[in-house]
Amino acid sequence: MSTPPAESASQPAIVVAALYQFARFEDCAALREPLNRLCREQGVRGTLLLAAEGINGTIAGSEAAIAAVLAHIRTLPDCAGLDVKLSSASKMPFHRMKVRIKPEIVTMGQPDIDPRASVGTYVEPQDWNAMIADPDTIVIDTRNDYEVAIGTFAGAIDPHTATFRDFPEWFRAERERLLGARDGKPPKVAMFCTGGIRCEKSTAFLKQEGVEDVFHLKGGILKYLETVPEDQSLWRGECFVFDSRVSVGHGLVEGSHSLCHACRRPLNEEDRASPLYEKGVSCAACHNERTDAQRASYRERHRQEKLAAQRGVAHVGAVSRKS
Repeated sequence: MSTPPAESASQPAIVVAALYQFARFEDCAALREPLNRLCREQGVRGTLLLAAEGINGTIAGSEAAIAAVLAHIRTLPDCAGLDVKLSSASKMPFHRMKVRIKPEIVTMGQPDIDPRASVGTYVEPQDWNAMIADPDTIVIDTRNDYEVAIGTFAGAIDPHTATFRDFPEWFRAERERLLGARDGKPPKVAMFCTGGIRCEKSTAFLKQEGVEDVFHLKGGILKYLETVPEDQSLWRGECFVFDSRVSVGHGLVEGSHSLCHACRRPLNEEDRASPLYEKGVSCAACHNERTDAQRASYRERHRQEKLAAQRGVAHVGAVSRKS
């Protein structure tokens, strides 16, 4: 497990842990309360999802607190090999702690998919450049459209999907175009996502669809940005993350994007310069999607958030975008 970047001695590090594990949980309800209680006792915040297929989420807290929670999760059934990506944040990136029980830990809507039974071939971050530079490989970004918009690998195919649930339909519609034989041989397929979990399901899905040469980036974009030096990187832009940091760059440093709190889209400096952008209320992309009454409501919410910040407490209405 990697060590997050160090903070100054005057400010304790806030460690952010993105984690997942496909496992077989017979009784999620029995697992939920001890996990939730431990997180709260340790002052950890974030979201953890439990389902019959395993655990997924991102949490933040002190180094010792995160270590305690990860140690507990590793005692759960089939979780000794828990996949974790660690980074740091300048301030707590979550408002509260949530441990929720869901039908899936990442929603694809394909109940017959079992990543524990069959997935694509893992590619280590240091080998990824060679894989995607191969002319016999097609590279697919499995993330949602708003994530791809702020950064992706050079030459990657963008499915323009609004949610991960849309991916199977997109692939089936595009399969013939994507996988048409080249020189009598179908191409290899390499896929990637933020932390690796969506690729576990997307590669399992392609294998079930009969695609043989399927590969995915081990540890996802986060592990690549942590591992591969910027001067050797084929990544372009920043990587969207599901917390208040909004995005990270090479070395997992906090990025330059902020979030529109009306539509939850990531915004760059140019977006924030638009006359239709009003912090906490609207951006150019969503201004015409909302009514004056909705914007008035957002404006009042933003005012309440600022008052809460001045008092040093979290505003209970604050939420993060879901995958």
